[in-house]
Amino acid sequence: MAPPPPPPPLPVPPVARAPRGGPPRLLATVATIITLLSAAAAAVGACPAVCRCSGGRVYCNDRGLTAVPEGLPPGATTLFLQNNRIGDAGIPARLGRLPALRVLYLYANALEQLPAHLPPALRELHLQENNVRGLCRRALARAPLLERLHLDDNSVSAAGIEEDAFAENRRLRLLFLSRNHLSSVPAGLPPALEELRLDDNRIHTIPLRAFEGLPALRRLVLDGNLLANQRMADDTFSRLGNLSELSLGRNALAAPPANLPRARLRRLSLAANAISHVPAGALARMRALERLDLSDNNLTTLPRGLFDDLGSLSHLGLRNNPWFCGCNLAWLRDWLRRRAPPRLEVRGLLCQAPARLRGLPVGELRGEMDACESPAAGGAGAAGGGTSPGAAAVSPAAAASPGTAAAAPGLWVQAAPGGALRVRWPPAPPGASLRLSWLRPGGGAVTETLVRGERGEYVVRALQPRAPYRVCLAALEPPAAPPLCAQARAGAGDPPPPGSPGAPAGDAPPALPPAAALGAAAAAAAGVVLGVLGGCWRRRRRRRMGLGAPPLPPPKGGGGGAAGAAAAAAPGGGGDPHRVPPPAAAAAAPAAPPRRAGVPGGAGAPWRGRGVLMGEGAASFLGHPLPVLGAPPGRRRRAPALRTFRGGPLRFWLF
Repeated sequence: MAPPPPPPPLPVPPVARAPRGGPPRLLATVATIITLLSAAAAAVGACPAVCRCSGGRVYCNDRGLTAVPEGLPPGATTLFLQNNRIGDAGIPARLGRLPALRVLYLYANALEQLPAHLPPALRELHLQENNVRGLCRRALARAPLLERLHLDDNSVSAAGIEEDAFAENRRLRLLFLSRNHLSSVPAGLPPALEELRLDDNRIHTIPLRAFEGLPALRRLVLDGNLLANQRMADDTFSRLGNLSELSLGRNALAAPPANLPRARLRRLSLAANAISHVPAGALARMRALERLDLSDNNLTTLPRGLFDDLGSLSHLGLRNNPWFCGCNLAWLRDWLRRRAPPRLEVRGLLCQAPARLRGLPVGELRGEMDACESPAAGGAGAAGGGTSPGAAAVSPAAAASPGTAAAAPGLWVQAAPGGALRVRWPPAPPGASLRLSWLRPGGGAVTETLVRGERGEYVVRALQPRAPYRVCLAALEPPAAPPLCAQARAGAGDPPPPGSPGAPAGDAPPALPPAAALGAAAAAAAGVVLGVLGGCWRRRRRRRMGLGAPPLPPPKGGGGGAAGAAAAAAPGGGGDPHRVPPPAAAAAAPAAPPRRAGVPGGAGAPWRGRGVLMGEGAASFLGHPLPVLGAPPGRRRRAPALRTFRGGPLRFWLF
């Protein structure tokens, strides 16, 4: 029998082969990725030791730095360097080689000019609270993509801004120049500008076409300047068709500016001026206006129908005005009740006159305003914008008669002889400074000066006699109160001689302040005390050394006069050893008393130390030859000229 056939062999699975170049290529790819990540991490993660880095932000603020630190990461997008002591020399050229930097904070440092090396991709630059004096085209041209420039609280003046400074910054949308030294609106502003802040400067004139070529401007702030109606062109704001916010508070306007933009204006601030009247059509067709502020002015009434077109009005500020609640203002009461927008909020519309309605809200009155009473003395003139010649006050409703000051709180202006005005105000706390400015309406420029608030009075001189002048007084330190303004005529005639009853108070010499008088008295008392203590110390020192009063050698040719009197005061002569006997007793004194044993040099040897001479009747020693103690025998020296105190006893020392 044949053996069975062997079983078939088990199938062997094929051996898996690695793809060609698999593990080496994979390792190379991983190594490349790690290298790239390491390079990127090194580029982003490099951070100076004095700074802190987080992502693309580098925090080097509040470190007391005087220069931009080295080793800034090239991938930084925001750099914080504020609140340091970095000056112009501390801005290196490598700052301009940060390609990704978009925001740079350099406020509160010690810069006096724009950084010369700005990064090319910079969008936002903060330079507030430095001492930058001007703007040059060359520095701004290095940041052509700049959109926001903050230069508040610097020293930029109109003369320090080059005419074409913004020629390369076509994308600049926001420019802040608040609290600088500008006297006019900068020229050549970029056309893309949307917000311009020029508040708290010294701008007193806006020339023709100052804001021409700014079609995108939406917000304009001109608070706290010296603007008046006669120094602004009629088309100043008419070309700003897209303007939505205009702020003109704390100026010297007597009426709202002419030709205000009407289409898109939403906020209008005219607070803290000297507005005494509003033309009938000043607010016509302002249908988008939402907020209107007329507070802190000299308004007593408003023309009928002034708010008829203000259908979107939601806030109306009318506080701190001398409103006269008569029939001329009855239309406003009716408008508030029936025709005002439903969500309108009115602030400060309180009656100030007549006296029976003082303090009452206009909207709550009924028939009390229907009677057409005549305003109080001075009120009619105030409503028409007029003032009495000779004096004026802040409140137009206050009485004013020629030659007398009006009784109004805050400011009094009165004519003074010799073409002057006497300005008075309630004294402010010590150390406060006030800005006093005056202007002759219709001609001339604004003149201003700083006065001490505690003084309470100032005389403005060198004015045109009998000409009207407008005087304004404003605080400088925040929180700044609204300025107080008044109008009066300067005095006429020649000024009286100083000291006469009619002379201005400024002609008299100022009295010594109490603090100075107390200081002088304290210094004098200290001098007397130190002199007495010094004399006592010298006498006590000599007594401890055992010297006492050293004797004097007799003069040649016998004793007599002052020398003999001094010799008689030697120890052992009886009486007070420090007392010089009168000339009559000097003849009986011994001619050459022996020296004391404790005197340096021994008995009979000339004493070369310092000596002291005390006596009475100093007048008898003036001009007489006195011996110099400690000098060799025979040598004399004339005593210095001494002053007597009404002939009384005088003790003195010779050294």
